[in-house]
Amino acid sequence: MRILYTAIDQPVPGMTGGSVHVSQVASGLAALGHDVHAVVAPGSGLPPEGPVHWHSLRPPLGRRQLRWMRARRVTELARSLGTDVVIERYYNFGGEGVRAASATGALMVLEVNAPVIDYPGSPKSWIDRAMLVEPMRRWREWQCRRAHLFVTPSAGILPTWVEAEQVLRLEWGADTARFTPDARGEVPFRREPGDTVVVFAGAFRPWHGAVHLVRAIADLRLRGREDIKAVFIGDGPELPRVRRAAAGLEGIVFTGALSHDRMPACLAAADILVLPNVPVSASAGHTSPLKLFEYLAVGKPIVASDLPAIREVLRDGQNAVLVEPGRPDALAAGIRRVLEDRTLAERIARGAFDEAPDYSWDRRAERIEQLFERVLGGQSQPTPQRSTSTR
Repeated sequence: MRILYTAIDQPVPGMTGGSVHVSQVASGLAALGHDVHAVVAPGSGLPPEGPVHWHSLRPPLGRRQLRWMRARRVTELARSLGTDVVIERYYNFGGEGVRAASATGALMVLEVNAPVIDYPGSPKSWIDRAMLVEPMRRWREWQCRRAHLFVTPSAGILPTWVEAEQVLRLEWGADTARFTPDARGEVPFRREPGDTVVVFAGAFRPWHGAVHLVRAIADLRLRGREDIKAVFIGDGPELPRVRRAAAGLEGIVFTGALSHDRMPACLAAADILVLPNVPVSASAGHTSPLKLFEYLAVGKPIVASDLPAIREVLRDGQNAVLVEPGRPDALAAGIRRVLEDRTLAERIARGAFDEAPDYSWDRRAERIEQLFERVLGGQSQPTPQRSTSTR
């Protein structure tokens, strides 16, 4: 089938989880023999080689908030291709794929990785209320009501009126051919004799909880664990705060953002991988971080926050050590638990590696394909829930 995948706020190639996600989903579907055309923002280099047809299209003025204004261009492309399926990576200011599917009669699939619903304290809800007519709520509901299907890691981030038969619940994934325990390559940190290397990788958002790992390392230092080196990989809005918290602590390394092709070697070089997320927003409550599945694939002990979404993948004592979120002392205790119990460390590392194939990008693409074939084959035809609301 001919698939048009639109995500024009995501650069490909890019260093963020969103960029990697778009690239892997498009490539996975193309590898199954589908004619995949992906509309993305131009990245820092050439798009990945392979069967995907990449179309570079920036949002107007480079502003993600104006992404919806590309609807005409995307519709023209959909018509010229004779598109069977349109997949749009949901964004509150998107909708260009939804309009294209409506205009061409293609199956409309909304890929939702962040909350559509408002959560307590959401800036969008405050802005909407201040504008009285709630334009952002009305626009996102317009998008959702015109979607035939939803692909999402959690139905809880969709409007409550979305029917269960419309939803394919699907976590993010990992390239299990590249993320392996023996991945090799140059790493941006040195391991001295006797070092124990703990790695955090992420975009340094508030809900990623990186600052709690710094405080956990300080706790471990007070307890005499001078051997632990903490490596922080990535960049983002919380990085300055994390750096300030780490001032004066020995053995803390900040690498900055790295290209995704360097990540397998970096994770494989770790002794422990840490996921210290905290529930500061709906994004944390329904998180499906890329690094979680890449952590599994390299087969290292994982210490992670015990949040509901994480607990759906990780189980304490089986493929990870789970700790109370937001408590550096609990995180430090979890790291000590791994270091002091070799049998536990080996068991959870093996459990993580054994489970990784279930979360490969190949498996993700196969499940999406099965959904399309079921619907387009006439076995089930979910109907979009039309609304008169417009932007």
